[in-house]
Amino acid sequence: MENYFNYFTEIEEHFQRRRGSMLLLSALDWALIETWKDAGIPLEAVLRGIDTTFESYERRPRRAQRRVNGLAFCSQEVLAASEEMKEAAVGTARPSGKRATFEPGEIAAYLTRNAAQIEHAKLPEAARPLAFEMARSLRELASGLSAAPRLEDLERRLTVMEEKLFAVLLAGTPDEELVALRAQAEREIAPYRSKMPGAQIEQLHKQYVHKMLLERHGLPRLSLFYM
Repeated sequence: MENYFNYFTEIEEHFQRRRGSMLLLSALDWALIETWKDAGIPLEAVLRGIDTTFESYERRPRRAQRRVNGLAFCSQEVLAASEEMKEAAVGTARPSGKRATFEPGEIAAYLTRNAAQIEHAKLPEAARPLAFEMARSLRELASGLSAAPRLEDLERRLTVMEEKLFAVLLAGTPDEELVALRAQAEREIAPYRSKMPGAQIEQLHKQYVHKMLLERHGLPRLSLFYM
């Protein structure tokens, strides 16, 4: 993502500006942003897709207008903008993109804060050894930061840690709870199925379940995208 770690904040603020209200993003919205990030969709494509969606709705007669109440309404335009950018980029140099401006102290504070939150989380017994090991690793990363940390390398480490955490949470959650979470995800996604390709729906379903598991146990996201 070209060293750009303000992805989530930029999308949230841009959507709120276009909608003209401080509508809080839903769990489904955050999960959808995660799927865009994981798919490597550039921030510019997401913002362009949001703009196109609102411009289309604003051209409709007022009686036919429906409020754009969530990012899922923008999904088709975001994917279209991403494809257009890929086609336009053929044969050209890849843009450097916006650069993160985090100071080492900010990153260290973020890692330390997440370590403390993990230690105080309400976790299944089977997940506690990994959680304490993870908290220790986060503090070590925080204390070992250089004056110019390699953000891509750090992000890879944090991604691996998150994947391990999701695996142990899924393994430690009773089947009936997982079934209920998956059913909840299905209900949330159902109205938008026609706007998304199957692969994106599958990924969105997974991200939604992960997000709800973290919230249920009081766990933070580790990625620098959530700073």
